Amino acid sequence: MARTGAEYLEALRTRPPNLWYKGEKVLDPTTHPVFRGITRTMAALYDLQHDPRHREVLTYEEDGKRHGTSFLIPKTKEDLMRRRRAYKLWADQHLGMMGRSPDYLNAAVMAYAASADYFGEFAENVRNYYRYLRDHDLATTHALTNPQVNRAKPPSAQPDPYIPVGVVKQTEKGIVVRGARMTATFPLADEVLIFPSTLLKEGPGSEKYAIAFALPTSTPGLHFVCREALVGGESPFDHPLSSRLEEMDCLVVFDDVLVPWERVFILGNVELCNNAYAATGALHHMAHQVVALKTAKTEAFLGVAALMAEGIGADAYGHVQEKIAEIIVYLAMRAFWTRAEEEAKENAYGLLCPDRGALDGARNLYPRLYPRIREIIEQIGASGLITFPSERDFKGPLGPFLEKFLQGAALEAKERVALFRLAWDMTLSGFGARQELYERFFFGDPVRMYQTLYNVYDKEPYKERIRAFLKESLKVFEEVRA
Repeated sequence: MARTGAEYLEALRTRPPNLWYKGEKVLDPTTHPVFRGITRTMAALYDLQHDPRHREVLTYEEDGKRHGTSFLIPKTKEDLMRRRRAYKLWADQHLGMMGRSPDYLNAAVMAYAASADYFGEFAENVRNYYRYLRDHDLATTHALTNPQVNRAKPPSAQPDPYIPVGVVKQTEKGIVVRGARMTATFPLADEVLIFPSTLLKEGPGSEKYAIAFALPTSTPGLHFVCREALVGGESPFDHPLSSRLEEMDCLVVFDDVLVPWERVFILGNVELCNNAYAATGALHHMAHQVVALKTAKTEAFLGVAALMAEGIGADAYGHVQEKIAEIIVYLAMRAFWTRAEEEAKENAYGLLCPDRGALDGARNLYPRLYPRIREIIEQIGASGLITFPSERDFKGPLGPFLEKFLQGAALEAKERVALFRLAWDMTLSGFGARQELYERFFFGDPVRMYQTLYNVYDKEPYKERIRAFLKESLKVFEEVRA
């Protein structure tokens, strides 16, 4: 059943993740100063599913129950569009700044379940887990890569073979795993998914790292070690994004954790691990969500840039108009989702998947666009992005001076400062800087992503066109000479 915000917050209070911040365990994330903002934002997203204005977009009915739309197994192109509208509606609420809202991994689990035969002996585990997530509308996170100890060597050749997560032993109850993964974003989740991310190389001992499973974030022996928070403060005026959208990133430690057999999805099969995302359609459906998310984010930047320019009377200048128009051009990202939906095809398991070619284009392009979008905001805002007082200053004895000297051409002082503070939090604050790093590596190393695109893209039709053109040119040349 579609969850409410109150149900999400209650789950965090009664079954909190094993979350560690600055050496102390976080007993109640909903009241902790670092985490309460993001937990309330997440609760608001869940509540939106029950808003009569959005209920039909964000949920669907099956067997008399309503579930989140991101769990809908698409049968038609209209279903894909329905899923994308739900992605976009959620993303608009947080301006595309929340990279790990639950719909992202819901898309992956849905694809795994619809293609469950791929998982062989564990197929029913995958189907049951999908139904469990859907029926309880749980929030999930995942941990992607191995710790960066020595990237020149395989997992088994690290100083300790259990630096990466690996299987220690198998028992009647399940498998015991030890090691660590980075980076888990949004640990304020009910469940953590451990699926393959980087390519596992065949070799001695590689099988023990070929695993996929899921666990509650409150599981004994499982720990989330947080980085330093980027929450600048509690005031939504002073810190409009970080006060509400600090998702947090963690190192995930597995201290001999028992994974019950019913939660195991892959065990000891390197090939299954390496092909899981593409073969099941999980890659396609995750990327579909991401294109909607990045479109919402780009639209937010466009709105901020246009308001800033208008607010200080800079929108009359040609070079400012050019910069804003550049962001408008980048909104052609929408074309990627249109093509992805229009050219959708069933995979080997009968799951309708958005076109990978279109989605590969989007996910390779956006990491290169994002730094430029951020730069445009900085160029329009200039010193205005660092010359602004706090909310308390407006209430202090110098408030009248601020009202006079910080007004804009089309904005009162407090409105102008609020807008520029938002632009600052999107770009120059610690939160904003982390957003750029996140976008650069959202889907992995950009160079490796381009290499993958080169290898999977069918270049033969274009090569053949050039061969035919050259052949025809030579034929014409010979005829002329004759």
